[in-house]
Amino acid sequence: MRIGELAGLTGVSPRALRHYERAGLIASERAANGYRRYDECVVVRVRNICHLLAAGLTLADVHCFTHCLDGDMSSAPPSAEGLRIAHERLAVIDERIRVQTEARNRLARALAAAPAPSA
Repeated sequence: MRIGELAGLTGVSPRALRHYERAGLIASERAANGYRRYDECVVVRVRNICHLLAAGLTLADVHCFTHCLDGDMSSAPPSAEGLRIAHERLAVIDERIRVQTEARNRLARALAAAPAPSA
């Protein structure tokens, strides 16, 4: 299938699919006209990549799952490595939330202490 068809079946833009390919997560072959041609099994792989990205993982994290991207990841029990990566990513997200919350609180305090603007 061509990239547009794969995009339509997965809901992923052609640009993102090319990015996944450059990252080594999916592969294509070139047709005689130079167009990318994807195997049907790539649909499952792309959906699994999306599943992991939606869970908060990065493309670098997804590389650790390349051995199981072609199966049913959404219902399979997580591996020890998968759990480790998820815990690490959760810690990063929690730290970002903490930093953003501190910044929000500083801004709210500054606004509360500011004099009311004159009309």
